[in-house]
Amino acid sequence: MSWFGHLRLDYRRDGPRTVAHDRHEGPLRVLQRLYPEGEAICHHVLVHPPGGIVGGDQLDIDVTLASDTHALITTPGATRFYRSAGPLATQTLRARVAAGARLEWLPLETIAYSGCRAANALHFDLSPGAEMIGWDLLALGLPAADQGFTRGELHQTLSIAGRWLEQGRIGADDPALLDSPLGWAGQRALATLWCAAGDGFDDARREQLLEDARLCIAASPLASRAGASATDDGVVVLRALAPRTEALFALARTVRGAWRHRLWGLAECPPRLWAL
Repeated sequence: MSWFGHLRLDYRRDGPRTVAHDRHEGPLRVLQRLYPEGEAICHHVLVHPPGGIVGGDQLDIDVTLASDTHALITTPGATRFYRSAGPLATQTLRARVAAGARLEWLPLETIAYSGCRAANALHFDLSPGAEMIGWDLLALGLPAADQGFTRGELHQTLSIAGRWLEQGRIGADDPALLDSPLGWAGQRALATLWCAAGDGFDDARREQLLEDARLCIAASPLASRAGASATDDGVVVLRALAPRTEALFALARTVRGAWRHRLWGLAECPPRLWAL
């Protein structure tokens, strides 16, 4: 039996408070909204009670942020694409961010189990004046349990409308990608972290964001396998490779904290569940 899950999140301002209205169908929902930083910033935790996505499952998440709202969205655990007998498992996020709004998309890692057939797509539409920080942490197989990624494939899409689009197939049958020094170089975990602005960054701000990322990389044990670049005047991207996700998560948290301070003058304030 396949699962279909649809979650819609709408963020609006109610005076000084960012409030969220949600509607869900199937096994995809949010826990209660939290305000550890005060009323202006809404922290939400997405939960998928079945615990994993199998062949034929389809999860859709639609997020809308009205003007001057700020939402931080995370998850309590990894997103797991399990082995498939043939059908594709899909998860799709579509987020629309209005002028003056801020989005932080910060889920825990995605794990592609050996034998999965999966598609994971993230689409963001930023209006002029909107900004965001996001990340995608991906592990192939279960390196900590010596369970490699020997079969299967993951189709990955990341897009920011009008500014950034990348699509790719990560297949266990592609050693040129997974093992070449021009690809994953034998590593099995990849972090992609970005910050973006709907109307772009000026040159000075973009260079400051790049410098923030590069200083964090230089202080990380992943310094030789990480780098930052500006793919567009409105997008700054960091990528890092590692054998497992723990070091990637630590680096991503550090860079996110630096960017959050640079962009919005805010302290890191990590969700409490990240420490569990």
